[in-house]
Amino acid sequence: QVQLVESGGGLVQPGGSLRVSCAASGSIFTIATMGWHRQAPGKQRELVATITGGGSTYLADSVKGRFAISRDNAKNTVYLQMNSLKPEDTAVYYCNADIRTIGTTWLNYWGQGTQVTVSS
Repeated sequence: QVQLVESGGGLVQPGGSLRVSCAASGSIFTIATMGWHRQAPGKQRELVATITGGGSTYLADSVKGRFAISRDNAKNTVYLQMNSLKPEDTAVYYCNADIRTIGTTWLNYWGQGTQVTVSS
């Protein structure tokens, strides 16, 4: 059994910063790529950022220069640091991860999401 639990969402003013976290727990053998997606009301879920087990990162064009993704392998946790936030960044942010549990093959897991609202 594996769980991904996000935290750190909330309300922030335009231009502000916020950091969301996602911790994986359970019978984890190893974690490969971890990432963040977001879904705004009435829109499709979109990829925001990913980070491999070796630390290589990808950021969507819409967040480059403003967001940063990082991870702490010892804590099985991935972070998304969001700076210079805009109202269009308002969405539910979901983390996901490719995880191999003890005794099984690789599976992709998702968290339950955390709301980020950018508004004055």
